[in-house]
Order: sequence, then C-alpha cells, then structure tokens
Amino acid sequence: MTSTAPKAPVPCQGCRDGDALDFDFSMAFQPIMDMESGRPFAYEALVRGPSGESAWSVLSQVTEENRYAFDQQCRVKAIETATRAGILDGPARLSINFLPNAVYSPLACIQLTLKTAAANGFPTERLIFEFTENEQMADPAHVANIVASYQKMGFGTALDDFGAGHAGLNLLARFQTDIIKLDMELIRGLDESLPRRTIVAGVVRMCAELGIEVIAEGVETPGELAALRAIGVRYIQGYLLARPGFETLPIVERPTPQRAAAAG
Repeated sequence: MTSTAPKAPVPCQGCRDGDALDFDFSMAFQPIMDMESGRPFAYEALVRGPSGESAWSVLSQVTEENRYAFDQQCRVKAIETATRAGILDGPARLSINFLPNAVYSPLACIQLTLKTAAANGFPTERLIFEFTENEQMADPAHVANIVASYQKMGFGTALDDFGAGHAGLNLLARFQTDIIKLDMELIRGLDESLPRRTIVAGVVRMCAELGIEVIAEGVETPGELAALRAIGVRYIQGYLLARPGFETLPIVERPTPQRAAAAG
C-alpha cells in the first residue's frame, strides 16, 4: 500500500553542500532583556572566530560561492552552542541571523535547521530568524515569502537595523515581521535628541497598531535606557546591560535606569 503522508521537500544542491566550508567559527550570545519581567526574552547568536575572534574575521571569508553553506552552518552552530550553554534551562528564545539571499526555497532550506533542532531537543517555536535591511534585497517578494513561510512554520521573524537600510518603511509595508529591531544610530543620544525620541515614539506607535514587537539595540547609557522606557519600549539589548558572551549566556540582573545610573 502506498503511503500518502507528505514528504519533506527535496533539498537543493546548496542544502546538500551545507557543510562545505573551509573555515571554522563559533558563536557569542547577547541577551535581549524583557524590562517588564527582568528576564531575558531572547539571546541573539553573534558569529565569532573559533577562539572568540571578531565577527569580521569570519565574515570576511564569506563569498558568493560559500554564502549558502555559511548561512546553513550558522543556524546549526547557533542551536548547538546555545543548547550546550544552557538556554533550554529557561524560557528565553534564540535569535539567529540569516541571509535572505542565501535562501533558495524556505521549505527546502529549513530542513537542516529542523533536523538540528530535533537532535538537540530545541523547540522550534523558540527560534527567531532575523535579517538586516542593510542588505540590498534583489527580490523583496522572495523575502516576503521567506517571512510568511517561517511564520507559518511557527518561527519568530525579526527585521534588524530598522531605519538604517535600503528600504525602511516601504519594506515594512510589503510584509510584517513579528519583531523589528531599531538601529543603534536611532538610539544613540536618544535622551538628548527630541527628533530621535519623536521618531522612535512614532515607530513604537505604528508597530503597536501592526502587532509588531519592538527591540531597541545598541543601548549604552542610562539616559538612553530611561528615554526608551519612557517611550514604552519593552525589549532592550546593548552593552549597558550585557556584552556578548563567547559560547556562554551572560547573566544580567534585573536592569532599571536607577541601577544602571548607579553602575555607570
């Protein structure tokens, strides 16, 4: 009797060559704090050299030929390393950067990620995939399809560096990720700049209407933190709270503007 169960998509050649890299790398993790609960909402996986070298030492080796393999292995490395670091001991999610131009078919190219998650007992609903609008998108419709496919599969999606890239609001009008991450240049000196505060407050209001969560990244001063909280930004990421931990999950005490000011 022939089975009628749906089959997983056949991997493309890029999927089958997903481990074909001639350089090694690892991951660091930076917490994204939920300011209301005082606990990490997620940890962003940040590429590093195998001994903690800079991200550039790795990214400078990525070429057109190995881009797909690198994107695939970043997902594997992030899940495996975060699991070893103990992320499953708490409820925090894992945010993984991906390259939209390296995804040929969302359903086929996710198979290695699903296999890795299953092997590590990692719930797929705790995965967030983020991409930057700084990368020129050859085909925004293809990116919209990736976002919709990932959301349908239960993953979180995030648009990184919002406000600094090629498309800005036009990109958000084409498709809506679950999260946007405000570019750090918008955050820098926020407490001393009425135009920046006005812009950020407008984005927060817009996202609330669209059902999109907002993360402020690159927060470095108590004043920036206080201004963001006054505007209503709940999720905060930056050196003020914790620097990335190489192959570890940094521990952050419940951050408040008062504690941050005392520490600074």
